[in-house]
Amino acid sequence: MPKFVFDFTEGNKDLKDLLGGKGANLAEMTNLGLPVPPGFTITTEACRHYLEHGSLPEGLGDEVNRHLAALEQRMGKRLGEPGDPLLVSVRSGAKFSMPGMMETVLNIGLNDESVHGLAAQAGDERFAWDSYRRLIQMFGKTVLDIDGDLFEDAIEAAKDAKGTKDDGDLDAADFRALVGRFKEIVREHTGRDFPTDPREQMDLAVKAVFDSWNADRAILYRRQERIPADVGTAVNICSMVFGNLGMDSGTGVAFTRDPASGQQGIYGDYLQNAQGEDVVAGIRNTVALIELERIDKASYDRLLEIMETLENHYLDMCDIEFTIERGKLWMLQTRVGKRTAAAAFRIACQLLDQGLIDADEAATRVTGDQLAQLMFPRFDEARLADARRLTKGMNASPGAAVGKAVFTTEAAVRAAAEGEDVILVRRETNPDDLAGMVAARGVLTSRGGKTSHAAVVARGMGKTCVCGAEELDVDVKGRRFTGPGGVVVNEGDVVSIDGTSGEVYLGEVPVEDSPVVLYFEGRLTDSEGGELVQAVHRLMRHADERAGMTVRANADNAEDSARARRFGAQGIGLCRTEHMFLGDRRQLVEKLILAGDAEERTAALDALEPLQRSDFEGIFEAMDGLPVTIRLIDPPLHEFLPDMTELAVKIALAGDGADPQDRRLLEAVRRLHEQNPMLGLRGVRLGLVIPGLFSMQVRAIAEAAAHRRAAGGDPRPEIMIPLVGAVQELEAIREEAKGVLAEVAEASGVDVPALIGTMIELPRAALTAGQIAEAAEFFSFGTNDLTQTTWGFSRDDVEAAFFSRYLDLGIFGVSPFETLDREGVGRLIRIAVEEGRRTRPDLKLGICGEHGGDPDSVHFCHEVGLDYVSCSPFRIPVARLEAGRAAIAAATG
Repeated sequence: MPKFVFDFTEGNKDLKDLLGGKGANLAEMTNLGLPVPPGFTITTEACRHYLEHGSLPEGLGDEVNRHLAALEQRMGKRLGEPGDPLLVSVRSGAKFSMPGMMETVLNIGLNDESVHGLAAQAGDERFAWDSYRRLIQMFGKTVLDIDGDLFEDAIEAAKDAKGTKDDGDLDAADFRALVGRFKEIVREHTGRDFPTDPREQMDLAVKAVFDSWNADRAILYRRQERIPADVGTAVNICSMVFGNLGMDSGTGVAFTRDPASGQQGIYGDYLQNAQGEDVVAGIRNTVALIELERIDKASYDRLLEIMETLENHYLDMCDIEFTIERGKLWMLQTRVGKRTAAAAFRIACQLLDQGLIDADEAATRVTGDQLAQLMFPRFDEARLADARRLTKGMNASPGAAVGKAVFTTEAAVRAAAEGEDVILVRRETNPDDLAGMVAARGVLTSRGGKTSHAAVVARGMGKTCVCGAEELDVDVKGRRFTGPGGVVVNEGDVVSIDGTSGEVYLGEVPVEDSPVVLYFEGRLTDSEGGELVQAVHRLMRHADERAGMTVRANADNAEDSARARRFGAQGIGLCRTEHMFLGDRRQLVEKLILAGDAEERTAALDALEPLQRSDFEGIFEAMDGLPVTIRLIDPPLHEFLPDMTELAVKIALAGDGADPQDRRLLEAVRRLHEQNPMLGLRGVRLGLVIPGLFSMQVRAIAEAAAHRRAAGGDPRPEIMIPLVGAVQELEAIREEAKGVLAEVAEASGVDVPALIGTMIELPRAALTAGQIAEAAEFFSFGTNDLTQTTWGFSRDDVEAAFFSRYLDLGIFGVSPFETLDREGVGRLIRIAVEEGRRTRPDLKLGICGEHGGDPDSVHFCHEVGLDYVSCSPFRIPVARLEAGRAAIAAATG
């Protein structure tokens, strides 16, 4: 039978798949000889069995019994023993960090008898009854699914009766009364008494942790962070240590470096006379960790030693949870810490300089998504002097965010769905606020520190966050907050928050380009940009050196082409010529479509050709010496024709006085009308049906290239035939194009070689790639259309219609238009690559759909052996970084 339970002494940090991140790291710290409370871990395999079958696996109960007995023997006390009870915590712990998304229950083992034993052993009756009420509160909310506000309201009522706003002013009698009230709440809302059997408490808590894997907020978080839905969570059962035994006790969270900036130093939060949930929930404002030196220097010094040990062992910034129980330091958790994008780049370079990691490893410590976050705008410092400052909180997650203040998750989601930018304002956030945090531009809280739920989750998502803004009195029910001087901000009023400085402003503050964008634009050198830009420059340079693929741009004019080159593009992978026919030129295309004879058609083409030639000259100049792949016109015809209904109404209203040209136009529109234009007369089909159209474009390309060559340039055109489904289509256009290229070369005396290839965007093209490669010198995978034709749906129609439902049901983990569908579309690409290169070994291969800028898709492109990826100019740095990271990952296995 499989082993479902591991003692902390049996595991290690490499068993995250089985023990989850928390269990694996508790085992690793135990192996390192650090002070970890004894305990054991129930594996993710047990969770997966439970979720699949609805019952715990056979034999699990016996294993838990054996490990619990061993724990009791080690601790010298039994679970829930009346005289001297062993108490345990039951905590979730998946392979991937999911802060606050799943459940925890503390103080398992307390009941009406053992609470007296705990009071006697601790010498503190207040502590014992406080711990008991915490158990019932957490158990009621987590295991019995009771609304947590019912318990909070009871606590508020107790404080009101006492005439205080501080939990610390409640005494043992108050907490004993709360225990009684909490039991009544349990009975009223579940129809049963709170379970007093310690083992029943533990077993129910374990099942609740397993169930929380599929809680709405956990599902949403996994989707947001792209965490697989089938990995499950482990459960860690750990002997309790108490930070709420008095002012010589406490709990805290520490980082070995600043998770917001990456700077080295002492970072974290500490709270005296508290349990861990008080810190991460953000319900009480903490003191900076450095204050612990004054409060308890011995524990502080020992903590610094452990922090250094852990960072040197994990070779990364570590996030640590600890408790001090009457002067004794205990380690409750460690993990590689979540950090902001800026911190990630700085820390990677710091560790490289310290010799802890090499350059390849440094590049793997950052991601394209993080780089994209660094390219977002920030507040214009020159305009901040005119902004109305409200207050300052903690700079929990950097960036500039502007939006209307909203006070509930529901309001944030609703407003975002309507296209409005919002700032979610709360006293503190909790895991149920995740949907609102995802929808909002930024998060502002009046409570909590840098390790509160709001801060940790916002950093992980790259959201701007200011927390612990104590001067703000947030009234969630009244949907407003009051700032210093009595300034009232109601829901819908605009606020601006600066997650880098912690400043909060009333109204909209203008934003400016980030220094990272200025660097990529060439307006700022790496030496001028400070430590962050230097780190970006350093890691980008290494990624470029390691990359196996080049990165090109999707650009349709000279301006975009020039910007793409500044961003590091090594060519144009997709120049969409149909974009050149919009605006005033649309009338010329309309004349071409309506041409009644060869003479009219030639006249329309002759008018279009010099315009095309000028476009191509500008692009060739901007990309001098680099390849430029030009896709011949590929529009659904309806984009160039007036709406049939509107035109018919216009003619009907005009009656006998209708313009003859309008009547002729309506006749043509009716003749060319298609039920599904995206799958109609477009691409190569258009070039075959309208004689001279593709020849005109090829001539414009060739003449533009000849002009540039004569002017001393080095144009490198590549002509792409769109929407080919059969090699015969490509052969017909290819011969026509070669004839035009030869004519221009002879007439101009300048021969500019041009590759001729095709865009693979139909399943049939991928499946017959071996044949098509006989006539194609390159393939460019148009993954936007290939995704549509493989799945059989139109992107514009279905994303709003049912994609959200598909994501909810788990049919999609992520939209196939955002990240390449490896199993379907990806398999077609693999087939086309293998069969195409079998026919033509030197076949050039690339991708030009927007997947070319998606990090995961870039890695796939490297895996299948593409030569380049192409994406929009702004995403080029992301693709460059990921191309290097993909090569490193492949080399290191």
